[in-house]
Order: sequence, then structure tokens, then C-alpha cells
Amino acid sequence: MLAVGSLLGLIVLGLAWELWLAPIRPGGSWLALKVLPLCLPLAGLLKNRMYTYRWVSLMVWLYFTEGAVRAYSDKAPGNCLALVEVALCLSLFAACALHVRWRLKNPIKEG
Repeated sequence: MLAVGSLLGLIVLGLAWELWLAPIRPGGSWLALKVLPLCLPLAGLLKNRMYTYRWVSLMVWLYFTEGAVRAYSDKAPGNCLALVEVALCLSLFAACALHVRWRLKNPIKEG
């Protein structure tokens, strides 16, 4: 559930950030489209698919990098929002890594 919550948090944060809270251009920017790739794994995480947890744990580093760069280069409130993005990325990665580790240790027996 932490992974799903973190992913939803990243989606909401990305939309709010680029459309209302601190857009690059007044009135919002096309950078809000960056959340579209985050919507793709949502169904796989909800269905508990191991493959989805694995590739999300790699994809999240792109958003972490964006957050880290913008935390140091943006002015307030953008830099604070970037730090929230970094925290959400770290929690998503940790949740995915722990889930994969737990599933490898305790495989689901079918049939």
C-alpha cells in the first residue's frame, strides 16, 4: 500500500505543482504531462504484479533526479515541492524494494 500511496502522491504532486502551485509559466505548463508515465504502473501495483514493482523501482529514479535538481535550482515554493518529490520517490523505491524482497523470500504458491 505504501507503493500505491507514494505513486498516487507523485501523480497528484506533479499535476498540482505544474498546473497551480509553482508552474514554470503562469497559468500552468505542459510539463504536467510528466505524470503520464506514472499512471501506467498503477494497475500493476494494485494487482500486486512483481514485474511492475521491479520496473517502477527503476523508473522512479528519473523523478528523483528531477526533484534533486529542482530542489537546488528552483526558488520557493518550487524547491520545497521538489523536496517533497524526492521524499515520495524514496518511499516508493523503498516500498518496491521491500515488496520484491519479501516476494522472493516468500513465493506465492499457486494451485
